[in-house]
Amino acid sequence: MPSRSGKQAGKQAGDQHPTPAKPEKPGAKLAQYQAKRDFARTPEPAGADPTGPGPEPVPSQRRFVVQRHRARRRHYDLRFEIEGVLASWAVPNGPTLDPTVKRLAVHVEDHPIEYLKFEGVIPSGEYGAGDVIVWDIGTYEPHETDDPAAAVAAGELHVDVTGTKLRGRLILVRRGRDEKQWLLLHKDDEYAVRGWDPEDYPRSALTGRTNDEVKANPDRIWRSDLPPAQASVELHPAPAGGPSADELAALDALGNNGSWHVFGRQLKLTNLDKDLFPARPGEAPVTKRELIRYSAVIAPVILPYLTGRPLNMHRFPGGAGEAGFWHKQLPEHAPDWVPRWHNPDAGRDKTTTYLVVDEPAALLWAANFGALEWHAWTALAEHPRNPTYALIDIDPGSATSWEDVLVLARLHRTALEHLRVQAQPKVTGRRGIQIWIPVADGLTYEETRGWVEQLSKAIGAVVPDLISWKWDVSERSGLARLDYTQNVSNKTLVAPYSPRAAAGAPVSAPISWDELDDPALRPDGVTIRSMPERVATRGDLFRPVLSRQQHLPPVT
Repeated sequence: MPSRSGKQAGKQAGDQHPTPAKPEKPGAKLAQYQAKRDFARTPEPAGADPTGPGPEPVPSQRRFVVQRHRARRRHYDLRFEIEGVLASWAVPNGPTLDPTVKRLAVHVEDHPIEYLKFEGVIPSGEYGAGDVIVWDIGTYEPHETDDPAAAVAAGELHVDVTGTKLRGRLILVRRGRDEKQWLLLHKDDEYAVRGWDPEDYPRSALTGRTNDEVKANPDRIWRSDLPPAQASVELHPAPAGGPSADELAALDALGNNGSWHVFGRQLKLTNLDKDLFPARPGEAPVTKRELIRYSAVIAPVILPYLTGRPLNMHRFPGGAGEAGFWHKQLPEHAPDWVPRWHNPDAGRDKTTTYLVVDEPAALLWAANFGALEWHAWTALAEHPRNPTYALIDIDPGSATSWEDVLVLARLHRTALEHLRVQAQPKVTGRRGIQIWIPVADGLTYEETRGWVEQLSKAIGAVVPDLISWKWDVSERSGLARLDYTQNVSNKTLVAPYSPRAAAGAPVSAPISWDELDDPALRPDGVTIRSMPERVATRGDLFRPVLSRQQHLPPVT
């Protein structure tokens, strides 16, 4: 057995409680961790600002965590809270209670304290990309030392852990001169269990979920641009934000016309029993009452994608079975409370006043006005020449199959992973797929359009038999177009969660990247009848576009 010098590290002769040295600031200790990650893309915590104040006061009990991490290879990350950071070891086969087993443990960079309860998904293309669960969590006491940092530096750390799965004495010992190679052992004590395998206990100590379940439906994202106390953003909207059960019951009880008090507004509703969307086989037509109900339920979810943005309304007063038209000018009869934006640059015969859905009731007003589709600008009204998203529009031609669309979407997925660009896909509710890329403040439409054009041309060169670059649909020979020209002022794509004017009331539904490989995925498979349940179970899959500000890298 190697020297026990590490056990006594931090003690002085005749002094059982030495005054600890002033700890190094966590920001300085996290330099290697931060250098490996792009916090505009990964939901992992960035940790302390190296220029900010020092560490928080050390809690009365030292904490530890073990995270089961499925990256390129599955492994377990063992972390101990020491001097304001998490000292970390990657253990390929995981910690064990078996005293006869020695585990390889690779000493890796310190992680920020905020990582202690991180459970979620690290995006593809990022360092450590994969899914993470909090496999075990608890407290620990260093054995025969008051200075675990010095013990680690000396190459041997003994700790008594009290977790939900792990109990007893763990021993970490450095192997020879290699600073990274360590061994992890469990002492043959009262908590030892021979044959104990961590893979027999796959569920999170925090949520009870497996890695597969977290990957399919992560609860939270991490906004690295916010302070740690505010950075964990809930993906599932709070139910309190929508209409109450009593308010929905009042809507159901209305006649064909009537007033509905909801979201603090009195809304005059008309023709509620009218069939607005033709029926699909085996289903009933979708009524205007259903559209109003969906608009109310989905309003808290969709509002962040509409707030502050002029809205182009695609109106179908006669229903989706008849021709519709674009309506941009807010009518004079709109209630005074309806939010609006007056365009100071509007020329003669141009739209002067736009609807801006800054509150849920405004969306219901638009739906009652016959706006079956909602198309918000990609720029905010206060900066109309600076988009907040770059848009990729996979527009299928008449000869383009759904499988062809999926091939093009998967190629974009691969390209964006290669470029380490964070983006979110959604089906259009018609035949295609669109991908939204959040961008940093200050970019122009010329810049986003030029970048998307380069990316589109690179992907088109891989599958030239699927793509046409002709502008006129009649000249495309039925092929798909990667329409980078959507990145232009005043031009819009349908908003996430917006209905589409088609049979069954399909929705432009956000999807996860993994769903591109799901045989059941269809471009119009989610409707206003099924979307609320999907959001309730999956959360807002599009939410990451609200939490990223990224510069577009060269397309290479």
